[in-house]
Amino acid sequence: MLQCKHIVKEYYAGDQIIKAVNDLSVTFRDCEFVSILGQSGCGKTTFLNIIGGLDQYTSGDLIINGKSTKEYTDKDWDTYRNHRVGFIFQSYNLIMHQTVLKNVELALTLSGVSKEERKKRAIAALEKVGLKDQINKKPTQMSGGQMQRVAIARALVNDPEIVLADEPTGALDSDTSVQIMNLLKEIAKDRLVVMVTHNPELAQEYSTRIVRLKDGKMISDSNPVTEEEVETKNRQMSKPSMSFWTALSLSFNNLMTKKTRTLLTSFAGSIGIIGIGLIMSLSNGMQSYIDQVQNDTMADYPIDLKDNTMDMSVMMTTMMDMADDQEAKDEDNKKITTSAMVESILNSISNTKTNNLSEFKKYIESDEGTEIRDTAKAIEYSYAMQMSVYNEDSPYGLVKVSPNGLIDKLGLGSVGQMQSTLGMTTPMNQEVWIQMPDSQVLREENYDLIDGSWPANEDEILLAVNSKNEITDFALYSLGLLDQDELADNYQNVINGKLDKIEVSDSKEYTNADFLGMQLEVLPECDLYTNENGLWLDNSEDEAFIKEQIKDKAAKVKVVGIVKPKEKTVSSTALGGVLYDSKLRDWAGHQAEQSEIVKAQKENPDLNIFTGREFSNGEKFSMDSLTPEQMMQMQSMPQDEILEYITTYNNNANATYDSNLSTLGVLDKNVPSSIKLYAKSFDDKEKLSDLITDYNNTQEDENHPENIISYTDAIGTMLSGVQTVINMISYVLMAFVSISLIVSSIMIGIITYISVLERIKEIGILRAMGASKRDIRNVFNAETFIIGLTAGLLGAGITILLNIPISMVVQDMTGVANLAVLPWQGGLILIAINLVLTMIAGLIPASIASKKNPVEALRTD
Repeated sequence: MLQCKHIVKEYYAGDQIIKAVNDLSVTFRDCEFVSILGQSGCGKTTFLNIIGGLDQYTSGDLIINGKSTKEYTDKDWDTYRNHRVGFIFQSYNLIMHQTVLKNVELALTLSGVSKEERKKRAIAALEKVGLKDQINKKPTQMSGGQMQRVAIARALVNDPEIVLADEPTGALDSDTSVQIMNLLKEIAKDRLVVMVTHNPELAQEYSTRIVRLKDGKMISDSNPVTEEEVETKNRQMSKPSMSFWTALSLSFNNLMTKKTRTLLTSFAGSIGIIGIGLIMSLSNGMQSYIDQVQNDTMADYPIDLKDNTMDMSVMMTTMMDMADDQEAKDEDNKKITTSAMVESILNSISNTKTNNLSEFKKYIESDEGTEIRDTAKAIEYSYAMQMSVYNEDSPYGLVKVSPNGLIDKLGLGSVGQMQSTLGMTTPMNQEVWIQMPDSQVLREENYDLIDGSWPANEDEILLAVNSKNEITDFALYSLGLLDQDELADNYQNVINGKLDKIEVSDSKEYTNADFLGMQLEVLPECDLYTNENGLWLDNSEDEAFIKEQIKDKAAKVKVVGIVKPKEKTVSSTALGGVLYDSKLRDWAGHQAEQSEIVKAQKENPDLNIFTGREFSNGEKFSMDSLTPEQMMQMQSMPQDEILEYITTYNNNANATYDSNLSTLGVLDKNVPSSIKLYAKSFDDKEKLSDLITDYNNTQEDENHPENIISYTDAIGTMLSGVQTVINMISYVLMAFVSISLIVSSIMIGIITYISVLERIKEIGILRAMGASKRDIRNVFNAETFIIGLTAGLLGAGITILLNIPISMVVQDMTGVANLAVLPWQGGLILIAINLVLTMIAGLIPASIASKKNPVEALRTD
């Protein structure tokens, strides 16, 4: 039972207080048809809204089944409207973008009824009003009478205790009005129907009770409730709640009525996403390219541990400190200061560290080094020994291939001196006699075999050309295929001013057959020395001696295959040259071990066999230092042998036992001069670096600082620097483009607010059916969610499409394919960010919508 006690409703018009309802008290039975009559402005609709919980009274009390509503919260009123009240409006107030069925289902949706039950009850309600066959139509496709019957079905579907009808026949013709009134009369048999009308005839004919109002007060009641009839019945009601999916459905259907605006809004919102996506695509493409380069060059740029290494970071820090110090000097031009350049550079050079690779090799080969062995694709060891290589069959006589004899003939000193004179990157400081990797996997990963076969024995070598099947004239001169003497003469003529420049000869073409089968001779270093009167002399400059030794002791090696570096790999054979197997090195080392000179040195570890004296501390040759026996030996020697002895003596002034063995070509596999760790991937390379760090930490903890390994990964540092620069540029560009993303989000917020203004009536309808403020917020949050998601997907899609022509242009300019690729993770993140920003931008409009007064919202046209 519904009781109104002294209800007062006041409005403010400026400073004036208007009482729309003035001290109105009335009680309604649970089942009756009550008509409220009165002139316009007498408070009929206001009173109806108060009964329905749409409007709150200023004073008095509305008692529902014996319970006062004075302490009702907004949520309580929402629950009351959803479960106990059904509204029928003069203007129908249907949601035009929803079907008839969806309009009727909406109240059930708010009540949390399941989908199947919801549909079943909605169809039953529509069948009751004679519209079962119209369930899929939109309200715009129906007549006024049909729409009013839909409104009645919507009011009844939740089985309310009270049906409130505000001028239900005001917009209908007479025949339709009669139909509607008959429906209401039928409904009033089992519930309370309160109707506001201007038509006293209809009220008299159909109503069981008529209440008349004037100036907000009740002036008559045809059938008032007696005290004996007052009962108190209370029904538990669950709180209404609209699911987010329902909110999405409402918003989606609304947006579909404005497809063009929705699409344009989404496109505008996607512009920022497109900008950031393109930057991210290029950044990702560059990162992928760097990763590819890192992987492609892994074989050529392994972790290279040398027995002596300089900390390049210290050198760079020193140079930077010098630059900073120079900037800080007095700039008033009144003082001349000094810059500590020499001292700083010498200090950095003196920072050269010695690595105990012997201990590290033991560690790698032990059980503790299992992880290093498993992580590395290959481990290559190099040793401080060399072999003398000759081409005896050269058309220009005996040619020394290694150590490179061309450099000596040009008068440029040794290869080491060339590095100092011409710089580390000068091609002519390289050897053409190069050891190939032991691992066949590395060989095949880095080289393509273009003719012949891979070496199977130590006496088989490969000719290496560059990626364009070219071999430099430097390699041809070094191998004795071009005349070194002619080149040396021309060079001296240029130096002496007799020629302006050396004429560049025309490019000569060779066939593979010209090189396949080419033979070279390898002579162990120990075989370059002879014992004369107890002293061992170097005969490497004696051509006749060398030819004799080649005939008796040299290994004959021949070219069995021709290789070139694989595409996108950086090879040490870019100039051309020959690759030999480590088995040949082992053979030369074995020959040295069996030689008389090595045996003599090992039998006398304290005596330098080249000088006949104990190992000195750098003392040069002096006649005063000779013993009488040595003086007598020298007197019996020819002059050229004496000169050779003095030269050998001076060359060995700083010699040690170990350096002599190395000079003689002795191979000690326990003492590598370098260790190269080849990684399977860049991640594995970083893991190897971490494992070396772990090894160093262990050595430090065990108090063995001499075993700590120091190295600088120059390539990794360079690529990391490039990556850092790319990331920095990308972040700056993204920051600029993000402004457009924020602006577009604000724009979407404004458009959402416009949508709020357009859907005010819908807000009132939803509130009348019991939708809470939170439900209204969800409706508009769902709208911004849909727009934000559409904008994000549109932006990601357009970015992917734009990446196609961008990649084509970049490939045409740089030759690098697929440089613009949007990572799927990045695309999802961009969509999520855009969604969040859009939702944030829509919070204010959604909040404004939720605070709309439902009565005022229903009055909006």
